[in-house]
Amino acid sequence: MKNAVFVALADPMRRQLLERLAMGPTTATGIADRFPVTRQAVVKHLGALEVAGMVAKERHGREVHYRLQSAPLGEASAWLTSLSARWEQRLLRLKRYVEEES
Repeated sequence: MKNAVFVALADPMRRQLLERLAMGPTTATGIADRFPVTRQAVVKHLGALEVAGMVAKERHGREVHYRLQSAPLGEASAWLTSLSARWEQRLLRLKRYVEEES
């Protein structure tokens, strides 16, 4: 898993773009029409998502269509789930310890 995934997810606009792309492929212009940002800003954010492996682009004539790549999100989710489980175990041990001491 790349740190670039978490860097990309740290930006609220990029998270919104991912939500939009989850509905299906679209162009940067199609996205910019729905958000209060310029097409150039959308392309910049899509580029960061592409570097993270979360977005792929395909040229169709003069248009570039962007689509969601879910594998990096799945990897991040699996890592966070594993981390959460370890913390749950630690907190449970702490709870037992505190309860035994009181």
